[in-house]
Amino acid sequence: MRLLPLIALIPALAAAEPTRLLRQPDFHGDTVVFVYAGDLYTVSAQGGVAQRLTSHEGMELYPKFSPDGRWIAFSAEYSGTRQVWVIPAAGGTPRQLTFYNDVGPMPPRGGTDYRVLDWTPDGEYVLVRANRTPYGEREGLPLLVPFRGGMEKPLGPPETGGGSLSPDGRYFAFTPIDRDFRTWKRHRGGRAQDVWIYDLLAQDSRRLTDFIGTDHQPVWVGERIVFASDRK
Repeated sequence: MRLLPLIALIPALAAAEPTRLLRQPDFHGDTVVFVYAGDLYTVSAQGGVAQRLTSHEGMELYPKFSPDGRWIAFSAEYSGTRQVWVIPAAGGTPRQLTFYNDVGPMPPRGGTDYRVLDWTPDGEYVLVRANRTPYGEREGLPLLVPFRGGMEKPLGPPETGGGSLSPDGRYFAFTPIDRDFRTWKRHRGGRAQDVWIYDLLAQDSRRLTDFIGTDHQPVWVGERIVFASDRK
């Protein structure tokens, strides 16, 4: 039997292991964008070599493809504050969309400001959760940020955690409570989330789930809403 020093085995083991700690993926067609070590990468859904899109020392987070797949909106720390940016999906120079200061560093359970949630179906706006409520720096307001530049405008709901727009853009599936960065597994208290739906035309909301635990991170898949839950 031939024994190899541990140092000689490390490269072979690293090559055999799949890449881990990939975060916040989003799909468009056969392409996936994801976060790894605070930078953005794209890769085919079938696998292969990933293309690195960003390399700044600040964190880039929450990437979302535009409806036509040509752009990726994301949150980034490029100028001492976290803001919303867009970058061509094929790579290129990022362009800044927001200029209002973020709330600054928070403990991990507090999450982050300027969290990109979605795009409107026409690609004209990026839906962003910004910490701009008058009653607390951890609560978020859903805002529509113009892709072509200009002032953002409120979506409708007074507060949101995670959420996404329906394919026709009329409805917003969301959780009014934001607890997505807290490590309270199977929490049954007052911060347990439920999924709601907001009708943007009627300016009315309706509760969809009433589980005693947590239902959160709703995403539209066609006409259905998929969400994460502590039910099992």
